[in-house]
Amino acid sequence: MRIAMIGSGYVGLVSGACFAQFGHDIVCVDKDADKVARLRKGEIPIYEPGLDKLVADNARAGRLSFDTGLADAVGNADAVFIAVGTPTRRGDGHADLSYVYAAAAEIAEAIRGYTVVVTKSTVPVGTGREVARIIREARPTNNFDVASNPEFLREGAAIEDFMKPDRVVIGVESQRARDVMAAVYRPLNLIQTPMVFTNIETAEVTKYAGNAFLATKITFINEIADLCEKVGADVHDVARGIGLDGRIGRKFLHPGPGFGGSCFPKDTLALAYTAREVNAPQTIVEQVIEVNNARKKRMARKVIDFCGGSVAGITIAVLGLTFKPNTDDMRDAPSLDIVPALQAAGATIVAFDPEGMKEAARMLPGVAFAGTAYEAASGADLLVVITEWHEFRGLDPRRIKELMRQPRIVDLRNIFNPDEMRDLGFAYEGIGRPRPRT
Repeated sequence: MRIAMIGSGYVGLVSGACFAQFGHDIVCVDKDADKVARLRKGEIPIYEPGLDKLVADNARAGRLSFDTGLADAVGNADAVFIAVGTPTRRGDGHADLSYVYAAAAEIAEAIRGYTVVVTKSTVPVGTGREVARIIREARPTNNFDVASNPEFLREGAAIEDFMKPDRVVIGVESQRARDVMAAVYRPLNLIQTPMVFTNIETAEVTKYAGNAFLATKITFINEIADLCEKVGADVHDVARGIGLDGRIGRKFLHPGPGFGGSCFPKDTLALAYTAREVNAPQTIVEQVIEVNNARKKRMARKVIDFCGGSVAGITIAVLGLTFKPNTDDMRDAPSLDIVPALQAAGATIVAFDPEGMKEAARMLPGVAFAGTAYEAASGADLLVVITEWHEFRGLDPRRIKELMRQPRIVDLRNIFNPDEMRDLGFAYEGIGRPRPRT
């Protein structure tokens, strides 16, 4: 099939490359001429494991191309996916849909024959109807259907998520559109991937409901971790004890400094805003937002308290800056709250992140960046783990101790064994782990 992907950001680029791997002919369209030029040369503007090879292989095979204009791409397409950004709108928390609606207006002028226009971007309920209205009002004679096909990609594992998803959710309202979307996802049908066909509104709500539920699980276990610290319980054992219950499940029960990233913060806000608009307030989701925001700010206080109430004049080595491992994404990362608060309290910050330092340098002024984790630890009075990159789990704690001026660690991701670290002579603090009895 011929597919036009409008937007070559994270969702558009990953989806376009994966659809090409399915055997479809894909044109990824982006207004950023520099980005398109880089993509044509094989330069990937984001870090996602395996994406560079997937793009290169399919571009070489002639199934994947890039353009700045959408007229030809849309005019020749069986399906057009809108995968532009929907950032949080300043002032009210609603998703900014201006890019989606602008894309719809341009698509309207380019449609030549029957086309399914698909919202792949995460959009509030009602957006699909508005996209259809924009296209129909601009060109009443256009032959098209609108569909909703939300993405469920985890940064750092997006290709696997696309190729082997738990499910594919598709909102359509005509048999013809359903047939087109079934053909788009035929390779997944062949491996019996569950296909949830529903109406457009249901598909739109499903995306937000899924992310809000996962954000709630994270926030729940973070609050349980706080309780564990107070009463001498171990949150990891608690998480395993409840996670083995099939009704609960073990995923997203990992305590930490709060969720961030490109999805959970903005999607919970957008869901809460949309629900209030229709007088169906989501009080649990609103509480999750409030608790998570407060938690990220409170983590700096945890570090300061560990140091006896002051970090003035000390050097802190920070390991991990991105909101999660295997990405260079800094959006709403906990480090953006923690690091400036420590700087404001008088600490000098030396940080290392395997992929995020280029973006972090723009967002965290005054931070010194090291070439390795060991370099960051050298001469530090305290080491703080913010992001659980796998390579940090393999660090040699004895070497870290030799390099540090004072062997002290605040581990906000619980990547180290507290008993082992204390046996090695570290003053150690984790999240929701019992402190040594005195």
